[in-house]
Amino acid sequence: MGWVGARCSVAEKPAAGLTVLRAGEQAGVMSLLLSQKKKLPIALLGVGGLAVGAGGFYFLSTMGLQGLGEMINTAMAVLRGLGPWVFFFAMTILPALGAPMFAFTIPAGEAFAGQMGLVGVIVAALVAIALNLALTYWLARYALRPLLTRWLTRYGYSIPRVTAKNALSVLLVVRLTPGPPYSLQCFLLGLAETPFRIYMVVSWLAVSPIAVGAIVLGEGLFKGNYKAAVMGMGLLVVASIGLQWLRKKYHTRES
Repeated sequence: MGWVGARCSVAEKPAAGLTVLRAGEQAGVMSLLLSQKKKLPIALLGVGGLAVGAGGFYFLSTMGLQGLGEMINTAMAVLRGLGPWVFFFAMTILPALGAPMFAFTIPAGEAFAGQMGLVGVIVAALVAIALNLALTYWLARYALRPLLTRWLTRYGYSIPRVTAKNALSVLLVVRLTPGPPYSLQCFLLGLAETPFRIYMVVSWLAVSPIAVGAIVLGEGLFKGNYKAAVMGMGLLVVASIGLQWLRKKYHTRES
């Protein structure tokens, strides 16, 4: 189960599906799901993922590179036709429903840099990310909380409550550990009642460098500007290395 596989000890009796982690409890930081009683349908989800992947591979192989290029050009034309307001509104809403953030950051530069300038696209994307972080937190902590808690309880899991004392540790581990999808991270942090202000600051600072790199990379790739594409890839690499260095440095200091 990766970063959600370790057990946490409980500082007080669980309430409403929550347990409370002791401050500084690093084993608990590495796991937001505990006390397994039933197996989650991981195998079924894996088979479904493989089926979707195989279907996508078959579709792309039959289409060919030329057909793929035409499809991409058509999609970009549709995005431009929708306009930046619709695009960035969708970027605010859809990742909260599970859409990958890269589906918006990669095409954003090519679609709207002509209208807004690349800097304008980056600013709009970072604002949309901030709004999405707030929306996903609200959905997880309030709107969808009863449904999500009931689903987790059905499989014997509980969510540790993140407090002001251990919030930074939890956020750094969740946001800087490779693997968990962006939307899953947001939902787990919201369910764990992470204090909102530090959730927003740390999450936005962790996601923003990756988003900027993806926007620059996407514009370079779609326009055939390989210098810009290399620059965007470099930003992604530097951001990833920097975030992992920060995670290890903080973990070493806490140990």
